[in-house]
Amino acid sequence: MHGPRHARNSELRDNAMHVRAAARPVFACIIAARVLKNNTPAPPSSVSRSPTRSGVIALIALSFIWGYTWVVQKEGLRFAAPFDYGALRAIPSALILFGAMILTRRPLRLPSPGRTLLFGLFQTTGFIAFTNWALLAGGVGKTAILVYTMPFWTLLIAWPVLGERVRGLQWLAVALAGAGLILVLEPWHLGGTVASKVLALAGGICWAASAIVAKHWRRREHYDLMAVTAWQMLLGGIGLGIIAWLVPSHPVHWTPYFGWLLAFMIVFSTATGWFLWLFILSRLPAGIAGLSMMAVPVLGTLFSRLQLGERPGGSELAGIAVIAAGLALLTWATRRDDAGGDGNARVDAPSEIKRRNDIPV
Repeated sequence: MHGPRHARNSELRDNAMHVRAAARPVFACIIAARVLKNNTPAPPSSVSRSPTRSGVIALIALSFIWGYTWVVQKEGLRFAAPFDYGALRAIPSALILFGAMILTRRPLRLPSPGRTLLFGLFQTTGFIAFTNWALLAGGVGKTAILVYTMPFWTLLIAWPVLGERVRGLQWLAVALAGAGLILVLEPWHLGGTVASKVLALAGGICWAASAIVAKHWRRREHYDLMAVTAWQMLLGGIGLGIIAWLVPSHPVHWTPYFGWLLAFMIVFSTATGWFLWLFILSRLPAGIAGLSMMAVPVLGTLFSRLQLGERPGGSELAGIAVIAAGLALLTWATRRDDAGGDGNARVDAPSEIKRRNDIPV
């Protein structure tokens, strides 16, 4: 039998573990605030055209973090329902951003409450809810690539809403995306995980809608990116919490492993990822950064195969490849059109959309 001393030692170890877990977001907040303070993105004209070593290293690190995030997100759903998991991720991440704002002496004022709330409902509530829900029944690889169809939906939504025409090779990119979607969705097989695929597409559409809201907002007034990101994440996280409260689900199963998964999502995927993205944009041209981010769903597929043993079928793999090709073509075509400078309205490339908005991971 174990005596009182053993019980006391066990209690001390548990307490130490909880203290370390609670301290991680604080340390991440301090480090991220220093990064933001010392590496605020420069205007586009002043960004170096040649990639710097630190920017490339940060880009590689971020691609791997966000790629592996899809596996962590899938694993966490074993312990918490989709909406609970989303709220547990979004609200603490927002608090870390607020902490960074305090440390960098940025104003905490809520910018344009109505627009921020609408942005948060699309970017955080809708995006995270649909993505988690899709991952509950669907595979990581196909969910990631379907969510990353966001730029194509942005093109189609921006045409009637913002009056921005789809041009030239962008039409070919949209056609490739459509063909890839047919291969991934497999409408000739209506059983299985069709629902999860539709939910993943809904997540991508929510992401696209948030980009349209942000761009429409940017046309009318300037806003502080960090303040908007923190507030929309908090408001969207509260929205997720309300949904979690209203929708019956199993209680959260708290374990050390789930605590690690949640800490990864909060500290690395959201808070650190957001600051790394700002650092990258201060070191690399936005076109290179945006095109390189297309590696994220590919890495997610690779990690899910290595850790979760997921093996997409031939049709799904072909669809993923075609959609990835369409994303690359869309980014290249839009950057080429922007360089042409003919003055016509254009839809932002995925890199520009990400540059102006928060990180949807």
